[in-house]
Amino acid sequence: MRWLGGRESENVEDRRGSSGGGGLAIGGGIGTIVIAVIVFLLGGDPSQVMNQGGDADQSQTMPGAQAPDGPQPDDEAAKFTRVVLGSTEDVWTKILAEKGQQYRPPTLVLFRDRTQSGCGTASAASGPFYCPGDKKLYIDLSFYDELRERFKAPGDFAMAYVVAHEVGHYLQDQLGIMDKVHNAQQQAGKREANQLSVRLELQADFLAGVWARNNGMIEAGDIEEALNAANSIGDDRIQKETQGYVVPDGFTHGTSAQRVYWFKKGYKTGDINQGDTFNSNEDANLQ
Repeated sequence: MRWLGGRESENVEDRRGSSGGGGLAIGGGIGTIVIAVIVFLLGGDPSQVMNQGGDADQSQTMPGAQAPDGPQPDDEAAKFTRVVLGSTEDVWTKILAEKGQQYRPPTLVLFRDRTQSGCGTASAASGPFYCPGDKKLYIDLSFYDELRERFKAPGDFAMAYVVAHEVGHYLQDQLGIMDKVHNAQQQAGKREANQLSVRLELQADFLAGVWARNNGMIEAGDIEEALNAANSIGDDRIQKETQGYVVPDGFTHGTSAQRVYWFKKGYKTGDINQGDTFNSNEDANLQ
């Protein structure tokens, strides 16, 4: 991936110099952390299992919002993340402008161990996620090590895929898709709500693929790294590894094959209009 020398986004809050302070958000506890870990393993947004009553403005007043003093061991990963975020800004600004719309870039929060978000207390166990409560992305850079070592998905583009996926969630929020899905989930049973969650996650994978098609940084082997990452965090694979069997009704992010399919479709088409995962059954027979 040709990222060195790329434009670094200025929309980054670097809280790595602060633990974020405080214990679990109100309503938290061991159960919350366990569920958040499962969501983390699935590579998605744990905001629904974290405290929804958190103050959306709280994260703006947390200590450590400025870059930490002196060199940090993960500075290169932080720089990489800023470049990837900058690339998503450039791509989505251009694509939305072509549709007569304005892209309003999100803020990405870099933290270490834990910090406060508009969705409650974020921890390293939460994994990267997008919080609709404060419109920010959160990532503890140690996740990149987890991606490489636990999920066997090494490579800089695998890491970029994770960032682009979460930016995809932000884009869904800006376009009003996330609100419609969450409203529909309120009226649905558990199984249907899970299916809607799957479709939301697969669309974020598709949007990550569209970004990959348009970012101009691709090198040989990069797409294979992203596909490997998508394959590593499918519901079926994670359930098999963690509990020894698969429960399709419990899927919230999609199977490995589905995640690969939609990322690949986004990359092949580069067309945001081709990503209606909610009204498509083209991946229905993928196992």
